[in-house]
Amino acid sequence: MIGPGRPLFVLFGSSIVQFSYSNEGWGAILAHAYARKADIILRGYAGWNSRRALEVLDKVFPKDAAVQPSLVIVYFGGNDSIKPHASGLGPHVPLPEYVENMKKIAMHLKGLSENTHVMFLSTPPVNEEQILETIGIRGRTNEGSLIYSEACLKLCQEVDIKCIDLWTAIQQRDDWKTVCFKDGIHLSSEGSKIVSEEILKALAEEPSLCWRSLPTEFDEDSVNDPVGEDGKNINISNL
Repeated sequence: MIGPGRPLFVLFGSSIVQFSYSNEGWGAILAHAYARKADIILRGYAGWNSRRALEVLDKVFPKDAAVQPSLVIVYFGGNDSIKPHASGLGPHVPLPEYVENMKKIAMHLKGLSENTHVMFLSTPPVNEEQILETIGIRGRTNEGSLIYSEACLKLCQEVDIKCIDLWTAIQQRDDWKTVCFKDGIHLSSEGSKIVSEEILKALAEEPSLCWRSLPTEFDEDSVNDPVGEDGKNINISNL
């Protein structure tokens, strides 16, 4: 544990989480916004579905941990929504099981502490043509994405968890298919901007989580601060 203690924010999910620090990703944007205010911890697992997430939930978020997160942002659903393979292999998770898995994840996280906030991200749309051209994965469709997105939104209403509707947010741009993805699934910098804006907008509604209201670590004036033309120190900790 590195001190002094800051609020702990954990990003938990599949590849959209794992890759969120690259290519001007939304995780990096959050880390920049909360610099010297909160620690953003990445727990992203590319290719995972809600079933695999549930299997490791106690290991990633042990209930007896000395420090519990102030916020957990969760994304699973895209891989779950992939059409089932004839062999029975692959990431597909039937919708009822997906909903039950996500409910168990939500309840576990909400039970970590009375101060732990939970936010889910719904399944975003995809560019099916671009997926075939770049990755060659079949079975990931917008039809499936919408079904799992709506299921996630409905669940969050039932269990009183904030959910960011990525399906709708990304499609607010007329050119979303061409600018929001690197390969039809994973977010480009433009796609990540949309995700981070929606997250920050939601967090602004909660004073204990809003970056503007959190204190900046070691922001006291100091004789060691840079000196301006007027000969006085300039505190740049909040620039």
